[in-house]
Amino acid sequence: MSTTSQLDAPPDVRLPRHSSVPPAVTSAGIDAVELAASAGLFLDPWQQYVLDGALGERADGKWSAFEVGLIVPRQNGKGSILEARELAGLFLFGENLILHSAHEFKTAQEAFRRILALIENTDALRKRVKRVRTSHGEEGVELLTGARLRFVARSTGSGRGFSGDTIILDEAYNLSADSMAALLPTLSARPNPQLWYASSAGLPSSDQLARVRERGRAGAPGLAFFDYCADEHADLDDVEAWAQANPAMPHRIPQEFVERERAAMPESEFARERLGIWADRRTHAVIDADAWHALADRSSRVLDPVAFAVDVTPDRRSASIGVAGARVDGNLHVEVVQTGRGTGWLADRLVELCGRNRALGVVVDQASAAASLVPELTERGLRVETTGTRDMANACGVFYDAVTERRLRHLDGALLNTTVASARKRPLGDAWAWQRRDGDTDLTPLVAVTLALWGFHNLDEPKPKRTGKVW
Repeated sequence: MSTTSQLDAPPDVRLPRHSSVPPAVTSAGIDAVELAASAGLFLDPWQQYVLDGALGERADGKWSAFEVGLIVPRQNGKGSILEARELAGLFLFGENLILHSAHEFKTAQEAFRRILALIENTDALRKRVKRVRTSHGEEGVELLTGARLRFVARSTGSGRGFSGDTIILDEAYNLSADSMAALLPTLSARPNPQLWYASSAGLPSSDQLARVRERGRAGAPGLAFFDYCADEHADLDDVEAWAQANPAMPHRIPQEFVERERAAMPESEFARERLGIWADRRTHAVIDADAWHALADRSSRVLDPVAFAVDVTPDRRSASIGVAGARVDGNLHVEVVQTGRGTGWLADRLVELCGRNRALGVVVDQASAAASLVPELTERGLRVETTGTRDMANACGVFYDAVTERRLRHLDGALLNTTVASARKRPLGDAWAWQRRDGDTDLTPLVAVTLALWGFHNLDEPKPKRTGKVW
């Protein structure tokens, strides 16, 4: 499997602006490059350079990089690198299962067709194939040895239950926390796994990819990282900046074509799509990241009475319960009590929570998927308050004001932090509310604590029933 690296920064290679590669004693990169060439896939020097760093090996023969991050503008040849990696994993490295996932099925299907053409047009590879699956959702190649290469769409939740040696996460700009939760455990039982993130520059909502970029630029151990981009302050008309961000320019991407893109595309889109310059995530955030983190207090505790709220994603795949109340110092406290899959667990958990606390009630947005829970919660004796459009706008305003006026505290939980950073507005007349349908982002934690805070301000504590007894 191992070959001493012969590809360490060839003289004509276009190096990424940001990169970090874990130490390695050998690399299987040259093996992957040569196998690809035998199938008619000839890689450019920059593509060879990425494979060399990504497939570095430690002295014990395991990958020096458990994770590989590749961020490069479109049409530079990212897909060819993934094809070379998959061919090598299937025919050279003895990997039992390789999963190639994309956000959309059509993208995964196109990747399958490209690599299938390479295999079928190469006698030495085609003879080792046992079967090819082409039915919808089952696309893949199986060798006589039992090794498999599967292509799946993340939007369908595919990948759960497989024990893969390598996972390719293409279109990683659209990678959700739920997708990671479905796919990462498939690597846990493998002796030498590897996980690839491949993408063009991220969107404001690309939280998972942003974390990979931050870790890669910091030189995180176990992460081979390659980021092709121009300086974020580059002149959009600077041809040298174009070339720096696009390693395939000019032989695969002619300068004339980029000039046409520059004239036709909005500046923000040209900067992201062609120069790899991310949109400033802070300018798109409703709540300033520094202001939010300044309110973190991991020792924060809420006093009775409290208000609970529940929110459910539009597809009903996950739900969250939030709580809000006051602290001993008079500041407000919000907390995500629990987030889980589906909705079957919500009623029992809310009954338990309201029974253990002096609860003002449970708030539910009547326009949300959570509204279907109201009859059951009411039948089980809970006080349920439903909010309308105006209430939701008011709740978001109250939450926003509490943050900006520094009257709110939270526990610095990763789940709520992520949703606050990802949250966007949807207009409601002259006001606004949280945008629930925001790609793959699950905003139920933020919506739940927002509604709970509204409930704490608006629900009166129920009067005790008269029993004739002195309590």
